[in-house]
Amino acid sequence: MSSQSPKHIATKLVHAGRRSSEYHGVVNPPVLHASTILFDSLAELEKAGASAPGKVTYGRHGTPTRFLLEEAVAELEGGYGTLCVSSGVSAITNAILAFVKPGDHILITDSTYFPTRNLCNTFLKKFGVETEYYDPAIGGDIAGLIRDNTTLVWCESPGSLTFEMQDIPAIAKAAHARNVKVMLDNTWASPILCRPFELGADVSVQAGTKYIVGHSDVMLGTITTATEEDLLTIKKQVLISGDAVGPDDCYLAQRGLRTLAVRLKQHHESGLKVANWLQARPEVKRVLHPGLPDDPGHAIWKRDFSGACGLFSFVMQPVEKTQLANMVDHMELFGMGFSWGGFESLILPSDPTKIRTATKWDDDGQLVRLHIGLEDPDDLIADLEAGFERLKTA
Repeated sequence: MSSQSPKHIATKLVHAGRRSSEYHGVVNPPVLHASTILFDSLAELEKAGASAPGKVTYGRHGTPTRFLLEEAVAELEGGYGTLCVSSGVSAITNAILAFVKPGDHILITDSTYFPTRNLCNTFLKKFGVETEYYDPAIGGDIAGLIRDNTTLVWCESPGSLTFEMQDIPAIAKAAHARNVKVMLDNTWASPILCRPFELGADVSVQAGTKYIVGHSDVMLGTITTATEEDLLTIKKQVLISGDAVGPDDCYLAQRGLRTLAVRLKQHHESGLKVANWLQARPEVKRVLHPGLPDDPGHAIWKRDFSGACGLFSFVMQPVEKTQLANMVDHMELFGMGFSWGGFESLILPSDPTKIRTATKWDDDGQLVRLHIGLEDPDDLIADLEAGFERLKTA
């Protein structure tokens, strides 16, 4: 968009990554299926390079269907450029692998998404990369953990399952003083609730599967960088990995992107309504939602974010497994399943004790993660209330 274009994020969502004039006035970018791309001459073939931005050379390297989605995500996140890959885990893996080598030391927040931890504890460990997990509340004190061989600091704010907020500007200041890259998993905020590069991140990763797609039917990951140099570094890694995202998935992600602002507004409002209701329930010890005024991370959330999505957790009073099962097995509106970000509400009992090493999760209550979808929140509250009643009678 030109410098004269509107700056409001809802307007950008509608217009970013669209070039109707290049496609006979068609509103949505078309789906271009391709593996082989033909060249008119030997000279044109020899000039073709997979690293050339926007250049169609081979299907795995992308077509305009993907390039336009990448353009839109980069504009929305405020980065230099974006790469789309086949899943959120692929985005995490390729972003990290692009900047590490044997003998390196990396710092990962203890509240990270489990597949990130799994990558570090298995694949990276096997190839001589040392991972150290840190307290998500560490802030600028992370300077004390940075070594001469530290390559990157991985952040996730709010954290997976337990929703701790991180002071990204303080972490970035300490990391950049030692020439260490800062990467942020920005999935919870989507491209529009947090401006990762204004906070100091060098790389922002998202599971586009969640809110960008918005309909629980596509696997997609995005990697956005602050600089051209970092984008090219990651692009080389993605090409080596052989990762490719299909044009149909990119098309569906483009379509989902257009309604992201209105969907997130509803997720935000409904999520907070349910969270506030849960705070008053006798079965609930505490609600983990940074948008609540009494949440430990509320001040950072208010400073760095423009809203909340529909994902949060709550900790119940101690219950027997049979009671928990009687509650969650018979929900009418809340489905039980992995992922989130779609139009439907989800409920997922979880246990953070299994995935913590730098910090200790010692709450004896059952943690339950909710995704509040686009149903009427009063109906969702009624569904939860009925669940609590079943719990008590189990």
